Amino acid sequence: MQTRIVSIQQGLIEAVELIKNGDIVVFPTETVYGLGANAFDGGAVRKIFEAKGRPMDNPLIAHIADISWIDKLAVDVSDCAKAVMNEFMPGPITVILKRSKDVPDEVTAGLDSVGIRFPSHPVARQFIMACGVPLAAPSANTSTKISPTSAQHVFEDMQGRVPLILQGGACEVGIESTIVDMTADIPTILRPGAITQDMLARVLGKVKNYDGQIIVAKAPGMKYKHYAPSCEMVVATSAESASEEYIRQNKKGLATVILAKRDYLEGIDGVFDLIDLGESDEDAMRNIYAAMHEAQNKYDYIVCQDFGQDGLGASIMNRINKASGGKRI
Repeated sequence: MQTRIVSIQQGLIEAVELIKNGDIVVFPTETVYGLGANAFDGGAVRKIFEAKGRPMDNPLIAHIADISWIDKLAVDVSDCAKAVMNEFMPGPITVILKRSKDVPDEVTAGLDSVGIRFPSHPVARQFIMACGVPLAAPSANTSTKISPTSAQHVFEDMQGRVPLILQGGACEVGIESTIVDMTADIPTILRPGAITQDMLARVLGKVKNYDGQIIVAKAPGMKYKHYAPSCEMVVATSAESASEEYIRQNKKGLATVILAKRDYLEGIDGVFDLIDLGESDEDAMRNIYAAMHEAQNKYDYIVCQDFGQDGLGASIMNRINKASGGKRI
């Protein structure tokens, strides 16, 4: 299969035809690039799992182009869920709701709930609206690999697995959406993202993070290894430990790089290979996947800053901890 990258102007008609014919198409969102198929076509959705090598018990998110499409996918939508959607959609949030009978098991992994997202990216919205159906879409990468935040990331990973990639520039948010389970007794964050717990609490009054044992995943990113570079990666608890690990691994002959925010890097003395993630947590969130892609292509070993467990830092660390397998130095 030949894989092509095209603009929305060049490729919209072709992309819509692929979806209508039961095929898959990569499209940009504000979070990461997604690999989409008609959410009402179970056979088309299976092609997503085949292309990614993704376990079938890992549910997908249905992406919509208008808030009214919720009614096609979900039933018994609570007032609290509506408040969250009114506040944060379109945007980087996914709500878990009770599924309608029209949503196939391939999307939900057989669960009685479905994740729904209304992306804000103009290309995503134009494409989904032109398709006329919700698109089931995980991140457009092979299973366990780093999520893509550019069309080139997708091409490098999935060339020959997908027919078409719609170009949409670099993703503004840079990590996957926040997922909040609105079917739970207390709204529960299943995956942190740019919409933080504090932000949700201002709307809901009470919201918690999921802290139980994961046997059946209600949302993507809960059960399996994710976001991992092809080389080893560890988290450094301080700039000093990052420097020490860098020296230690280079002495072993491993080309090593440190990924961190600017103020952290300024605390590292000496000549080191560094990738600057920016000044703020927002910058780091936007740049972390692109930095990991760059690092795995040039280096043997990655040392990453610890961003803490508050606000956006916790969302970034959710991805880094999975990418590093929890290894800390």
